[in-house]
Amino acid sequence: MSDSTHDALLARVRDGDLRLHELEDHADAETAAAVRRQVVESRSGADLDAVGDYGFDAAAAAPNIDNMIGGVAVPLGVAGPVAVDGGAFAGDRYLPLATTEGALVASVNRGCSVVDAAGGATARVTKSGMTRAPVFRVADVAEAEALVEWVRANEPSLREAAEATTSHGTLLGVTPYVVGNNVYFRFRFDTKDAMGMNMVTIATRAACAVVEDATDATLVALSGNLCSDKKPAAINAVEGRGRSVTADVEIPREVVEDRLHTTPEAIAEINTRKNHVGAAKAGSLGFNAHVANVVAAMFLATGQDEAQVVEGANAITTAETTADGDLYVSVSLASLEVGTVGGGTKLPTQAAGLDVLGVRGGGDPPGTNADALAEAIAVGALAGELSLLAALGSRHLASAHEALGR
Repeated sequence: MSDSTHDALLARVRDGDLRLHELEDHADAETAAAVRRQVVESRSGADLDAVGDYGFDAAAAAPNIDNMIGGVAVPLGVAGPVAVDGGAFAGDRYLPLATTEGALVASVNRGCSVVDAAGGATARVTKSGMTRAPVFRVADVAEAEALVEWVRANEPSLREAAEATTSHGTLLGVTPYVVGNNVYFRFRFDTKDAMGMNMVTIATRAACAVVEDATDATLVALSGNLCSDKKPAAINAVEGRGRSVTADVEIPREVVEDRLHTTPEAIAEINTRKNHVGAAKAGSLGFNAHVANVVAAMFLATGQDEAQVVEGANAITTAETTADGDLYVSVSLASLEVGTVGGGTKLPTQAAGLDVLGVRGGGDPPGTNADALAEAIAVGALAGELSLLAALGSRHLASAHEALGR
C-alpha cells in the first residue's frame, strides 16, 4: 500500500475517526500493523523497529493475534539428541527449547546426555481428553439430582449433538458435580492432534442446548471452572486434562557418579525432601523441581498456548535407588495440553520446532503426533529434573550459573 494511504490511515486514527482494531477493514494486514506500530511509538516514546522485523506473514497470523504491531523473537536452542522409547515418539531426537533463561538449555542438555548414556528414556501417554465444564442453575438439590440422572440417561443424545459440531472430536464421557443448586458437568473429549479447547467449547455448547431444551435447568456459564483451564487445580492433577504422560529412566550408579558427580542416594533424598516434603509444606500442586521451565520453553518453540503452562507444570517427580544400587527417576505430567495442528502451530518458526521433533500436522493414526509431542516434553522435563537434582546433590548449582555468567 502507498505511503499516502499509510499516512491517511494514521491521520484518521490520530483524529479518532478510526480505531486500531478497524484498520484491517481499510488496509492489508502489514499496513495495519505498521500504522498501529507508529501510533504506539508516538504515544509511548518506544522504538519499535525491532518489533516490526518479524519473519511471518501478518495476514496468516490474523487468527493468532489482535491489534498486531509486530512480533517478538525468543532465542531458540536445542537439547540432545536423546534416545526415546515412546508409545508415539521414538528414536534419537533433538528437543527444541525457546527461552531467555540462561543455563536452562545447557542444564536440559546435560540431563539428555546422561539419559542417553543410560540407554534412553521411556515415555507413555497414559490418559487423554480435553475438558469443558459448564455450570447449570437448578431450583434445589432434588432438581439437581434429577438433572444428573437425566444427563446420565441421555448421554447418547448429548454425544450426538456435540459430535455434530466437529469432524474430529469424540465425546468420551460426562462427569457430574453438585454444589447446592449448582450442577457442573465435566465433558471430556478426544480431540486427536488438536489441543482442542475451541473444539470442545463449541461441542459442549451444542450439548448444553439439548440439556436446556429438555429440562428446567438454566445454563449459567459455558465454563464453570471445573474444566479447569489456565488455573492451578487439583482436579487436573487427579483426573488429568489434555494428555497425562510419564517419562522414566534407570541410570547406572557409575553414570550418576561419573557424569553427575553425585550418588543415587543423594538424588533420591533431595527429591524426597525438596520435591515432596518441601512442596507439600508449601501447599504446591506440583511436586517437582522445575518442570515448568521445560514445558514453557517447548511450548514457545512449538506454538502451544503458553498460558497452559499452569497445568503443564502440574507434575510429580520420583527418584529412588534400585535394588542394584542404580538410580530410577520418573516425571509424571498430569495435564499437558498440547496439539500439533491449529493455533500457533501454523506459524513458521513454531512449525519448524515441530519439524525438529518430526510431529507437525495430523498424525497417522490421528492423535499420535500430539501424543508424541507430549512424550517429547515429558522426556525434556525428565532431563531437566535430573540435571537440577544432580546440581543440588553435587552443590554445583550456584557455581554452574556463575561459570556460565548467568
